[in-house]
Amino acid sequence: MVGLIMAMDLEAEGIIEKLTNVSSQKISGITFTRGKLHSTDVVVCVCGVGKVFAGVCAEIMVLRYSPDYIINTGVGGTLTEDLSIGDVAIASAAVQHDMDTTPIGDPRGFIGIIKEVYLPCDERIVSLVEKACALEGIKAVKGTIATGDQFIHTEEQKDSIRADFENCICCEMEGGAVGQICRVNKIPFAVVRAISDNAGGESPSDFAEFAKTAAARSIRVLERVIGKLD
Repeated sequence: MVGLIMAMDLEAEGIIEKLTNVSSQKISGITFTRGKLHSTDVVVCVCGVGKVFAGVCAEIMVLRYSPDYIINTGVGGTLTEDLSIGDVAIASAAVQHDMDTTPIGDPRGFIGIIKEVYLPCDERIVSLVEKACALEGIKAVKGTIATGDQFIHTEEQKDSIRADFENCICCEMEGGAVGQICRVNKIPFAVVRAISDNAGGESPSDFAEFAKTAAARSIRVLERVIGKLD
């Protein structure tokens, strides 16, 4: 089974429309929809904004549905000149830039229980996402995706993240939490983000239209990836 944790209702709705043998249940206010995408069992949900909602969502998914893989998708801000609005960031690893125990000697982003800063994404899923983007004609860049309970909107914030974490290409608010839950439970995972802004407060003039385009691209990519994970 493949678990899909999404940031946008449009993404989830587009995948759910393609499912057969559909059933759903609501747990802790989150609706989990299960079905088959072609021959593959999937479970789909939309998490709320931020690390806590993302973590709750991921842990429920793991405990209730036992997925073999989890893929987290959504939108984020670029931290590199190599990615523009509409392009796709693929995480080689996720970090939590707002996890900070540096006063006691830890590196920024260090997660004590699992003793990691960089939460590595599954190389097989990452490769499949790269290939799917190429087939769809979507520009994609692989690197570190930084997660925090902050909307990054200044050059100072961006510089700080890039200074402390290697090859940081994107910032967002859920992926690192999903990654932590997956690492604790030994679930292979991936984090993918469509670039919606430059992390400087600027976003597409018509975000609603951008969201539709990003969701449609995400759905096409996910269909290709999930078909290979069966």
